[in-house]
Amino acid sequence: MRGKNSATVPEGIAIPGRAARGGGTWLAFLGVLAFSGSFPATVYAMEGFDPWLVAIGRAAIAGIVALVCLKAARLPLLPPRPHWRAYGLISLGVVFGFPVFSGLALDLGASTAHAAVVIGLLPAATAVCAVLRAGERPRPVFWAACVAGALAITAFTLTRGETTAAWADLLLVGALLSAAVGYTEGGRLARHTPGWQVISYALVLSLPITVPVSAVLAAVTPVAPTPAALAGFAYVGLISMFLGFFPWYAGLARGGIARAGQTQLTQPLLTLVWAWFLMGERYGAATVAAALAVLVCVAITQRART
Repeated sequence: MRGKNSATVPEGIAIPGRAARGGGTWLAFLGVLAFSGSFPATVYAMEGFDPWLVAIGRAAIAGIVALVCLKAARLPLLPPRPHWRAYGLISLGVVFGFPVFSGLALDLGASTAHAAVVIGLLPAATAVCAVLRAGERPRPVFWAACVAGALAITAFTLTRGETTAAWADLLLVGALLSAAVGYTEGGRLARHTPGWQVISYALVLSLPITVPVSAVLAAVTPVAPTPAALAGFAYVGLISMFLGFFPWYAGLARGGIARAGQTQLTQPLLTLVWAWFLMGERYGAATVAAALAVLVCVAITQRART
């Protein structure tokens, strides 16, 4: 059904109903669950591999797998030419930008908890990009809950007493902006292309860069492939860089980029759970309070109609 608002939706896609938006929220959360292990896995991977190799190599691994999947599905190995610009922005944002910036920040001393500041602010940045690029218009109550959730995560993380070098914080800001652009463009394309194809095409377009650069880095940098380092590398290459985007982009398309993207407010807390489970970090009552505050903010954003 098309009303007067249908003209504001790019690509002629109808505005999703309530059931579709709810399903999109859950799909997006599955993507967040997959992404939440990225920072701990990156730390493990960098114990045996150079940070640049981890950042670029993960995209090379994912790109090769994506190429095989497209071939097995008997689909074109390149996306339609009119969409190359959008896929280029996805590649710059989530294939290169976020992995490189966040990995170098972790290498400079930013802990997984401090890096959660990026994820705490990312939903707000994604919502802004959704307005600028995808034509979405959330209500004021959405923006209030979005800002409150970002502030809750930021305040919680900063009160943990984490300090990093200025360069690490600048790199985290770069990771934030890169991911926001990549998520928005991917969500737009996923309105008419399955999410797994969106990330696959972005990765395949990047292969002429990721494969040769990874090969050179593997040859000239120290490599110590311990089981933990290999497991971390495999996680960021297959889960963070590829499989996690299947439900994530599908969720953004169905639930709305700004709206479904707010599920990522839960990612810092999920990351802390991984850090507690894998790295032995301990947390107190402040963590529980922050978790409850974030859940309330996410619930409000999901009820606010776009």
